Amino acid sequence: MDLAYTAEEEDFRARLRRWLGEVLPRLPAKPAAADWPGRRAYDAAWQRMLSDAGYAGLHWPREAGGQGATPTQHLIFLEETERAGAPYVGANFVGLLHAGPTIAAEGTAAQRARWLPPILRGDEIWCQGFSEPDAGSDLASLRTRAVRDGDTYVVSGSKLWTSHAEVADWCELLVRTDPTAPRHRGISWLAMPMDAPGVTVRPLRTLAGSAEFAEMFLDEVRVPVGNRVGAEHDGWRVTMVTLSFERGTAFVGEVVACRRVLGELARTARANGRWDDAVLRRRLGRLAAEFTALWRLTQWNVSEAQRSGGVPGAGGSVFKLRYSHARQELYDAAAEVLGAGALDAGHAWVADRLAALSYTIAAGTSQIQQNIVAERILGLPKGR
Repeated sequence: MDLAYTAEEEDFRARLRRWLGEVLPRLPAKPAAADWPGRRAYDAAWQRMLSDAGYAGLHWPREAGGQGATPTQHLIFLEETERAGAPYVGANFVGLLHAGPTIAAEGTAAQRARWLPPILRGDEIWCQGFSEPDAGSDLASLRTRAVRDGDTYVVSGSKLWTSHAEVADWCELLVRTDPTAPRHRGISWLAMPMDAPGVTVRPLRTLAGSAEFAEMFLDEVRVPVGNRVGAEHDGWRVTMVTLSFERGTAFVGEVVACRRVLGELARTARANGRWDDAVLRRRLGRLAAEFTALWRLTQWNVSEAQRSGGVPGAGGSVFKLRYSHARQELYDAAAEVLGAGALDAGHAWVADRLAALSYTIAAGTSQIQQNIVAERILGLPKGR
């Protein structure tokens, strides 16, 4: 992997910096953390600005409506937007990072034409309906059923931890279409309109006090068969494509954010006298090396995905496994640097620390990632 930047890539960086410098000062104030309708509108407006400027779906293939940028340009974009403090994908992260890439890889031409442009424009927001009360990490045991009735599926069941369901237009939904098949078969991946009759959403409050998740109840919801992505009963394979994006590339921007936070911690430690602690300096130095290595792994994963047709491989599980723990270690170090200030509920780093606890669970628990690494990369036998 060549880590040097070409003249063309440096020109791309310079143009992006100029654009960010022009548009960011004109952005309105961010809505309150609990104002999800306001946050949806804010995130959607930013996405439209990216689209108008030619930066939406930068690394998506042109046939999917993207810009066909190289992996290096994509990483430069993430570096520069984070450095400038630009908004992240926010409420549209499922559409931009999970559902959209899956439809681009697995959908028909008509499905790509219908769903991808509104995602890239920020006009439609997606949520994820995978986990269930009795099927979280053991996703293959899901029970939500879809019974074929002519050209529609009649869906009944419930979902849990449905991200941004209360502000979403569409849901990437996993359903069981053949209850007699082995549990990894007989599953289908559907795009469900959230305004369909029979959909009930109840927000859930997290440890940090936010409500970006919801439980969702489905009572004979009718979903057109044409909204199925992939073949009937082939949803588990399509889901693995979705999860490869979720684990392989969806967190790359957050690595940049963690490196920025680490720099802020070092500056804070110098200012409050904690820098004299040699143990703390070693801890921050080790974390700096950790996140540098994670960024290099990110570069490799993105480049590998590009070579393999755009779908990340099992290497994403290596990244997700280590990143989720490193992020928690970063905010443990923040508590050490801040001292008593770490208990101030109004401090932004406190909310980030609480949120970091979920990363060893979200997108597949650390135990699941360990199994994937053991079986698919190291070639070890399946556990019993």
